[in-house]
Amino acid sequence: MGNCCSNPGAPSEKKKKGKKQNPFSIDYATNHGTGGTKLSVLKEPTGRDIGLRYELGRELGRGEFGITYLCTDKETGEVFACKSISKKKLRTAVDIEDVRREVEIMKHLPPHPNIVSLKDTYEDDSAVHLVMELCEGGELFDRIVARGHYTERAAAGVTKTIVEVVQMCHKHGVMHRDLKPENFLFANKKEAAPLKAIDFGLSVFFKPGERFTEIVGSPYYMAPEVLKRNYGPEVDVWSAGVILYILLCGVPPFWAETEQGVAQAIIRSVLDFKRDPWPKVSDNAKDLVKRMLDPDPKRRLTAQEVLEHPWLLNAKKAPNVPLGETVRARLKQFSVMNKFKKRALRVVAEHLSVEEVAGIKEMFQMMDTSNCGQITLEELKVGLHKSGHQVPDPDVQMLMEAADVDGNGTLDYGEFVAVSIHLRKMGNDEHLHKAFVYFDQNKSGYIEIEELKGSLEEDLGPNCDEVIDAIIRDVDTDKDGRISYEEFAAMMKAGTDWRKASRQYSRERFNNLSLKLMKDGSLQLNNEAR
Repeated sequence: MGNCCSNPGAPSEKKKKGKKQNPFSIDYATNHGTGGTKLSVLKEPTGRDIGLRYELGRELGRGEFGITYLCTDKETGEVFACKSISKKKLRTAVDIEDVRREVEIMKHLPPHPNIVSLKDTYEDDSAVHLVMELCEGGELFDRIVARGHYTERAAAGVTKTIVEVVQMCHKHGVMHRDLKPENFLFANKKEAAPLKAIDFGLSVFFKPGERFTEIVGSPYYMAPEVLKRNYGPEVDVWSAGVILYILLCGVPPFWAETEQGVAQAIIRSVLDFKRDPWPKVSDNAKDLVKRMLDPDPKRRLTAQEVLEHPWLLNAKKAPNVPLGETVRARLKQFSVMNKFKKRALRVVAEHLSVEEVAGIKEMFQMMDTSNCGQITLEELKVGLHKSGHQVPDPDVQMLMEAADVDGNGTLDYGEFVAVSIHLRKMGNDEHLHKAFVYFDQNKSGYIEIEELKGSLEEDLGPNCDEVIDAIIRDVDTDKDGRISYEEFAAMMKAGTDWRKASRQYSRERFNNLSLKLMKDGSLQLNNEAR
């Protein structure tokens, strides 16, 4: 149900006189078929009026159900994160139960240095407010990329922390069900900052032997038994194993271009230990990966057994030799892919008609409410909604990050043009073809490795070859070593970042996919083949 992190890219807080109005304070009667009775979500909230104790500040992030704000204790000055969940967004009994259960689980779990703490809960007529520990040290992968080198020893330390969280959850009858790198943030920006689990929105209580059937989580981290709709807490060890695999090599173990391909790869559970850097990885590390990613949950290691594995018992003695730039290059690849797209969008912009340019300029002026020639994230969100673009807030954040070439947290007119084209023209083959021709310098009908390298070299710097190879591998779906127009158009029209798999995607599309696979016998056939 969102997170409690500080987004480094969020616009800085503007100082205003007077008390900040609670953004959810507008009273409305939520009628859920109970004769006008207002919805009650939490069983024992701290209070009703969060404003009596806390001052809500700038926005830190947005999720499917609510907004996370910086939150200051008026008495002590201590800062927290407040996740405010609008009751208007809780449209089903499942949504309501998710929020209620998330709070119950966070209250149930004892204090732990690697789990974000819940301080207070408030509920008024319009929203539920969860006041939590503030984590502002950034995401796990971002820290790895920024560090400049990466070793087995570092991966072992991170894995140990994640599995200790799993062990503690299981010990207290909680199954997390959504372990992924995005759900682990550093408490602060210091080098020795603790890593903390931040999101228990999909977690459930379980009893020994109890089985679950609901498909939840993020596709690339799902255990095969989740797709088969018959699972228990062993799924958390699988997800931790996927994270470990990524930490060691930079890509997920089960990857495909389509949803069905991802599901089938998970069911097959075939691990690739041949490509770089696996030959440099120790046998102990590979052994642990294999045993955490055993497709049979009965054979899979428990959290306790993982912590007793030689590689983690001797985590501080794990090889401290850098795994090479390949891993960092792969983790960085996804931001670089945006640079590939941005270069293409600039080409498209050059071919816009006078009418199209005029329309974009008018929209920019409408959104730039401060008349400073720059659009903030908040202005972009409001402006897009006003102009009829129903873009989810997390996607607006991604658009902002992709288009913000100079990294100053705002969009100038040129950067805004790229966002506008992305929203308006990704379905326009004429525009895409002009962008494709820009890269296809020898007019062969394909973008070849040297052409891509020549076009992006100034954006990439060192490790250019590794990143270009990674882009080719991901975009080149027919594996002929070059990018066709169809492959280029598919990349421009669709998201390619496996780190952004959403909860809604997981619940609906993977749910339907699981039923399809079971209906056509894919699950059974793969099991028999094993």
